[in-house]
Amino acid sequence: MTSTATPPAPTPERVLIFDTTLRDGEQCPGATMTFEEKIQVAELLDQMGVDIIEAGYPAASNGDFEAVSEIARRTERAIVAGLARTAPNDIDRAAAAVRGARRGRVHTFVSTSPVHMKYKLQKSPDEVLAMSIASVERARNLIDDVEWSAEDGTRTELDFLCRCVEGVIKAGATTINIPDTVGYTTPDEYRALFRAVRERVPNSDKAIFSVHCHNDLGMAVANSLAGVEGGARQVECTINGIGERAGNAALEEIVMALRVRGDAYPYDTGIESTLLTRASKLVASATSFPVQYNKAIVGRNAFAHESGIHQDGMLKHTQTYEIMTPATVGVSKTSLVMGKHSGRAAFRSKLEEMGHRLSDNQLQDVFGRFKDLCDRKKHVYDEDIEALVDENVAEAHNRIRLVSLTVIAGTRGPQRATLRLDIDGRAATEEADGNGPVDAVFNAIKALVPHEAALELYQVHAVTEGTDAQAEVSVRLGAEGRSVTARGADPDTLVASAKAYLGALNKLLAGGTRLHAQHAAE
Repeated sequence: MTSTATPPAPTPERVLIFDTTLRDGEQCPGATMTFEEKIQVAELLDQMGVDIIEAGYPAASNGDFEAVSEIARRTERAIVAGLARTAPNDIDRAAAAVRGARRGRVHTFVSTSPVHMKYKLQKSPDEVLAMSIASVERARNLIDDVEWSAEDGTRTELDFLCRCVEGVIKAGATTINIPDTVGYTTPDEYRALFRAVRERVPNSDKAIFSVHCHNDLGMAVANSLAGVEGGARQVECTINGIGERAGNAALEEIVMALRVRGDAYPYDTGIESTLLTRASKLVASATSFPVQYNKAIVGRNAFAHESGIHQDGMLKHTQTYEIMTPATVGVSKTSLVMGKHSGRAAFRSKLEEMGHRLSDNQLQDVFGRFKDLCDRKKHVYDEDIEALVDENVAEAHNRIRLVSLTVIAGTRGPQRATLRLDIDGRAATEEADGNGPVDAVFNAIKALVPHEAALELYQVHAVTEGTDAQAEVSVRLGAEGRSVTARGADPDTLVASAKAYLGALNKLLAGGTRLHAQHAAE
């Protein structure tokens, strides 16, 4: 018999965190991890302060057995558990896999609900009770720490559940898990279930009770917390809430709910919460399961604010719209996302953060362009805002300004541009053909602003990623021994090209070059 220390019973304020990302989480279709990825995740969970790491199901495959064994050998603080059915071989393999751990656990389970016993096991209640007791006795002969789970516990008849719990505790089970396997229960029901079992089972004080909730109705975290209120002192959960079907209760949500709402839940987990975001990213990468943007605690938008009203409140006092600081979960800072709902105050703050201090008139102009850009593309990045500021500064003293541009292009040709400019305060319009749409645009400009300047450079690149990214065009013109370069940015490459060309012309004008500008006034 392997001698390992039974985990100390938690005080009424201490809740143990049992992470099953590597077992139940990996059962999520498509979420299988490699051996190396499992080791990485386990090491981080141990570093975070997770109390029990369910490392896998050793009897499932040789690979799973090896992964559990290696995790057991490497883990420094956490208990390492291996899952097992009631079959003797399962029990033996699980015990062998965790033998190298400083503290090991065998976690055995059996279905106890009428529907599972009838259709899945095809066993009578008495047979299931006997299987449960026998599996715990066998495991306890191999290891000191044994957990027993009543699969589909929330749909199990209470009298039978109590008989099973009493029997397995007598057989040596140190932890009793009553899972909401199919995500069916409600918080009130789950709380009452734990209270009833603990009150009715005479030896219930000899074991720690555990919750394990699935999220089929979106109540896994709420049910888990209710179970704790009902007397459970172990919560089984996964990073990012991954798991079968709709997933499990999310570890990061459990931990932060207990921490932020200590007034309602006076319990401590001992988890180093600053590692939560890192763990989320690691698991998302290992499983190739992206975290939804609006996921609580670790989602990309969890500490992001776009609404102008919210941003204004955040600038005045962070607690107006944040109930925890980003740093507590490992996020560097709050993000005031620039979008069409952003207000002037947040936009000015963003510009100052980027090193730009604009006058009220400049701010008004750039903010207007920013709003127009937001209507044209989904995501506005810092680089986009930088391009808007550069454009505003470049156009501050421009004599020639773009008013509108329409281009007809395609395989049949000819390519034609219709251009409207403001030249020294007067409007002018011109149409021109070209060998391609860019050539047509430049020809229209030449028709409105005759000049001998030579095009020395034309270059295009995307400011940011995505098909709706702004194009940034660089144009260099040479005339009378001078060369000037200007840039133009716009989601439409042709508009950006016109802006860049006009920018270069304005620089030549500002430098004294004579362009013989002419136009037909309207």
